Amino acid sequence: MGSQEVSNVDWQGKHVTVAGLGVSGVPAARALHERGALVTVVNDGDDERSRAQAAELEALGITVRLGDGATLPESTELIVTAPGWKPDKPLFLAAAEADVPVWGDVELAWRLRGPGAAPWLAVTGTNGKTTTVRMLASILEAAGLRTAAVGNIGVSLLDAVLDDEAYDVLAVELSSYQLHWAPSLRAHSGAVLNLAPDHLDWHGSMAGYAADKGRIYEGNSVACVYNAQDGATEDLVREADVEEGCRAIGFTLGTPGPSQLGVVDGILVDRAFVANRQKQAQELAEVGDINPPAPHNIANALAAAALARAFGVQPAAVRDGLRAFRPDAHRIEHVADVAGVTYVDDSKATNTHAAEASLAAYEPIVWIAGGLAKGATFDELVTGAAKRLRGAVLMGADRALIREALARHAPEVPVVDLDRTDTGAMSAAVREAALLARPGDTVLLAPACASMDMFVNYNKRGEAFADAVRELADESA
Repeated sequence: MGSQEVSNVDWQGKHVTVAGLGVSGVPAARALHERGALVTVVNDGDDERSRAQAAELEALGITVRLGDGATLPESTELIVTAPGWKPDKPLFLAAAEADVPVWGDVELAWRLRGPGAAPWLAVTGTNGKTTTVRMLASILEAAGLRTAAVGNIGVSLLDAVLDDEAYDVLAVELSSYQLHWAPSLRAHSGAVLNLAPDHLDWHGSMAGYAADKGRIYEGNSVACVYNAQDGATEDLVREADVEEGCRAIGFTLGTPGPSQLGVVDGILVDRAFVANRQKQAQELAEVGDINPPAPHNIANALAAAALARAFGVQPAAVRDGLRAFRPDAHRIEHVADVAGVTYVDDSKATNTHAAEASLAAYEPIVWIAGGLAKGATFDELVTGAAKRLRGAVLMGADRALIREALARHAPEVPVVDLDRTDTGAMSAAVREAALLARPGDTVLLAPACASMDMFVNYNKRGEAFADAVRELADESA
């Protein structure tokens, strides 16, 4: 199917089961019901929030079954699932046995696009997806295009494709879960930013995880954007079945070769979308136009620029869009300077790959880390960061794994092991870090772990860090 082709499905009377309530399930059920489908929603949970959502849907005439997400409803012709539901769930095994197809919310949105639908510029990767998509949306807006950052962020993807006022182009963030359940997605251009072990419990293996990420390149019509410094992403491009004429476009923090974007003397340059890419390069922006100009954020900007240029955006809009972009909270966010020490919140660094990028951006560092490891190991992370570390303050359920890695690979680094999980734990961690830090150092919250052992989410963890730093600043004033 071509990238602009729209799938027409006759929904009238079609028996569709929506698996999971919540952010994707409720709008999917509504959209299908409005099109005449006979919708049944199944949901594992039966809590107060689920019951409220169920009542809302039942008032429309939609059937909802709470507390039973395992049984395939009779007459089901299609399942539309929330992206997080694992492929080995009994519901999907029953569907496979009955030859019932399973779509995710992204697949549904793709199939519901109307005539003249906006093309998708799609982004995935282990880390940096949200930042890159928001940078891309900022660049597209600077080019005067009606766009939105959608997918895992911003506007609901379903809402965007069903909007009465058409978009010119959509900047789409896609997780490996979403890509797994989106077999017919064909983006205008797609990017895989990086690949590192993550969500292996869901995908079953690194090969399965990478294969699902690689689906973003299937059927691309203009460009497959890959990370020239991450060979695994280029391998995925080679394996993809794309439209005739689609190009492989690399991005690198070094000097770019032909068909690449890169950095020369502090300037972001394009040697891909120029008349003579063997001999010419187009200046796009300065590294100083990127906020913050940490190495991994420069890589994000190059990927966003590559997708925008693939869509025909002019260089000035790339520069203006990057200048206008402001990162979300808790992503290498400068909180305050206290007594000559800089405090940075990167609570979003919930895995080792993200923490590695964060640690590479500063020196010397007092590192606050720990939480739920999700099966990760920390030897490689600690080995790479050891020379940058002034000290480390560890907290959370799996802090011992990081402590042991530090003992093996950075035994000279002083470590504070904080054995507490109460509401004052983060404040204690910041104070311990302040004692280890010297003027000119950076105290960096880059946990390399998930937050749910102590906090509702990484946002709350970052807020607790920022509150503790401001409290410290007030005392030092």
